[in-house]
Amino acid sequence: MTQSSPRLLVRKLSSAVLHEVSFELAAGEIVCLRGPSGAGKSRLLRAICDLDENHGEVRLDGTSRESIEAPRWRRLAALLPAESTWWEDTPGAHFPRHPPYSPQDLGLGAAILSQPMARLSSGERQRLALLRVLALEPRVVLLDEPTSNLDAENGRRTELLVRRHVDATNASVLWITHDASQAARVGRRTLTMDAGTLA
Repeated sequence: MTQSSPRLLVRKLSSAVLHEVSFELAAGEIVCLRGPSGAGKSRLLRAICDLDENHGEVRLDGTSRESIEAPRWRRLAALLPAESTWWEDTPGAHFPRHPPYSPQDLGLGAAILSQPMARLSSGERQRLALLRVLALEPRVVLLDEPTSNLDAENGRRTELLVRRHVDATNASVLWITHDASQAARVGRRTLTMDAGTLA
């Protein structure tokens, strides 16, 4: 594999709503994905993770998705959905013993890890879900509007933490956002999706 080979290669990815979507992500690159509601942006992230039925070619560092067991693939190409799912009583039970980042990195107190999930706000859950995804140390991070429930200050904290993670690990990021100014701040480039295709 040459040095210029893409970290993530997607070729002619199709599903019930996607129509031969093709693009590449380089190692260490943050690419933003924009488009109207219903354009297929979230479905694209789910298709890359192989959570929805799809057809096409997806490769990570030159290795085909099909040659990697599904649980490992979803750790290597990790999705942060718009609505996170929690199955334990407290956030801390979802994390490894020594996660790479702490709640304080996103403006949360350490005690939040022992709080009952039912007491947490949507914004707190959203930030903790990002920490949980980054704890997997993925090669590709798929973010579905990770700052949608956050105020400006906490949105910036999120942007800075993702950049810190990319700088530390050389991960690649595909980031859905409706905010043009955010896309300009965080993305090296922006892809636009409409009606299941990339413009």
